[in-house]
Amino acid sequence: MSSQHFINHAVSPWMQTDGPDADIVLSSRTRLARNLSEFAFPVIASKDQAQKALHFIKEKLENESYHSLGTFEWLQMDELQSVEKRVLVEKHLISPNLDEESGDGAVLINESESVSIMVNEEDHLRIQCLFPGFQLNEALILANGIDDWIEGKFNYAFDEKRGYLTSCPTNVGTGLRASVMVHLPALMITQRMNRIAPAINQFGLVVRGIYGEGSEALGNVFQISNQITLGKSEEDIVEDLRGVVMQLIQQEKIARRDLLKASKMQLEDRIYRSYGVLAHSRIIHSKEAAKCLSDVRLGIDLDIISGLPRTILNELMILTQPGFLQHYFKESLTPDERDVRRATLIRERVRLEQNQDESQD
Repeated sequence: MSSQHFINHAVSPWMQTDGPDADIVLSSRTRLARNLSEFAFPVIASKDQAQKALHFIKEKLENESYHSLGTFEWLQMDELQSVEKRVLVEKHLISPNLDEESGDGAVLINESESVSIMVNEEDHLRIQCLFPGFQLNEALILANGIDDWIEGKFNYAFDEKRGYLTSCPTNVGTGLRASVMVHLPALMITQRMNRIAPAINQFGLVVRGIYGEGSEALGNVFQISNQITLGKSEEDIVEDLRGVVMQLIQQEKIARRDLLKASKMQLEDRIYRSYGVLAHSRIIHSKEAAKCLSDVRLGIDLDIISGLPRTILNELMILTQPGFLQHYFKESLTPDERDVRRATLIRERVRLEQNQDESQD
């Protein structure tokens, strides 16, 4: 298996099945931050220290396997082209911070891409588990299992009072970041999200864009995650997040029902206009593409549009990002050229689904 296995396909295998509440919750993620006690933390390590930690971790984990997850592939940042690293960021397999590493970072990824272990990012190890739909508990169970397996190979930096020690104080304690990716078009259309987002922050949670801190909420897709890791158990953190997300799911369903009841024709018009843009545009910017994809996904979930897979939002949101576009077309593209190629790629993808649907009639 090579890096191309993870870079050539927009949709990771784990994304190809629906999980619970998949009409609103796109994915669930847990991430554990861990450091090794015998090495300087990455944020203060010298080049030589970072390299020693990297080689030590590689020796212990490369080509290792954990239960049914299969063998983990080692991808080192200095052996990847910049566009390849960009694709891994767009697929949420590495963070933007790891993308910027000049050669001291790496990532271990299993074949289904449901687990990635970042090496020498902000911490020595960041164990990430991804599940489709609303499966936070399942993601936590898997992350803890992998964590125990890795801890059998290393000595973690741990304090009896403070818990796991991390580079950033906000991760000290459990080192857990739990998050869900939610699609909330109706709450955005009705402008109710403006009232809900500040309330979420009061529960110690944060609302971000699809690529985490500092990113934009493209296509009405938001990442909801915990801010507090110290003083709470992992189970309490996940349960608090679950409770808030269940309320969000309920509010989004109510907003969708209200839209269908009060302005069904206007909603259908919006959805079909967006569908037309995706099917026929020759130039489309990433923000417009995300907005139209969100509308079409809403139309699919409300049974207004048929013949398109629910995963089209997930797939095309990645396929149409700058890194994947340039990798797909095998050339460096200016922003204007990307807008043209993005439109071409979306048209081809929509046409493919239309042809398959017609052949089945």
